[in-house]
Amino acid sequence: MQKKKILVVHTGGTISMSEDASTGAVKPSENNPMTEKTKELYSLADIIIEEPFHLPSPHITPVEMLKLKELIQNHLEKGEIAGVVITHGTDTLEETAYFLHLTVQTSLPIVVTGAMRSSNEIGADGLYNLISSIRVALCEDARNKGVLVVLNDEIHTAENVTKTHTSNVSTFQSPQYGPIGIVTKRGVFFHHLPTSHEYYNIHDVSIRVALIKAHAGMDSTLLFAIRDLGFQGVVIEALGQGNIPPATVEGIKALIENNIAVVIVSRCFNGIAQDIYSYDGGGKQLKDLGVIFSNGLNGQKARIKLLVGLTITQSRKEIEEMFMV
Repeated sequence: MQKKKILVVHTGGTISMSEDASTGAVKPSENNPMTEKTKELYSLADIIIEEPFHLPSPHITPVEMLKLKELIQNHLEKGEIAGVVITHGTDTLEETAYFLHLTVQTSLPIVVTGAMRSSNEIGADGLYNLISSIRVALCEDARNKGVLVVLNDEIHTAENVTKTHTSNVSTFQSPQYGPIGIVTKRGVFFHHLPTSHEYYNIHDVSIRVALIKAHAGMDSTLLFAIRDLGFQGVVIEALGQGNIPPATVEGIKALIENNIAVVIVSRCFNGIAQDIYSYDGGGKQLKDLGVIFSNGLNGQKARIKLLVGLTITQSRKEIEEMFMV
């Protein structure tokens, strides 16, 4: 029986790094150890390897995300592959996964994975996560679920997953919702299904979107700076259900008067920002001013979505509808 073809895209990150035994420093290797170990994966699938760049994940920008989108789309158009697996550093993994979730149109599984321990550390998890991800990408039940994130025997959606711990191997969690499936020795099992899937066709990522966090005593200084620096959008991680200190209201007004899109999420990692409170700086006042409320995304993903949204439309109504999904 002919094996399915899986595209494996290596981008860098801890999964591709080694620990210096004398200093304990973790740094990129001259050769990606995941590329060298790919022969161990051929028992699972016919592997096609791409390595468009080799970067720690803090070096990843929307430019690299767009390159990945185009690379994957090119392979999909050839009609040869059954799925895609991407190895990625964990710090920005959820942002890349969500960008691809929004911008790649396919029913085939796309899986993003990484590692919390470098390739030569005791308990290294990179190769195991890569094998698990290939198994998920080969699974028929993984189709039509958007981009998935697989680490530590769990399958998460790109929309909900986030890094929750600086070093623990179980760092990737989906607050409120949990994983949608698990990987076991016997197989890949899904117990939840995503209810919707968006797609936006973009070819440019030059829009500038800022992300800031609200805090007690915050004023409008940063908001005025964002206006003056020429940003097209800003995401604010607001307090509680979507409120900000009253001294920031003038800054919000200045942004909206300059046609700068303002999206509110909560800095809480559970719950949805809502326009409930009507006091000065409360969510109801912000909504009346023209602020857009997001339906449960965290700040970093709302920034990705606003970047994508502003790339395809300047209509506040259309962008607001995007954030209601």
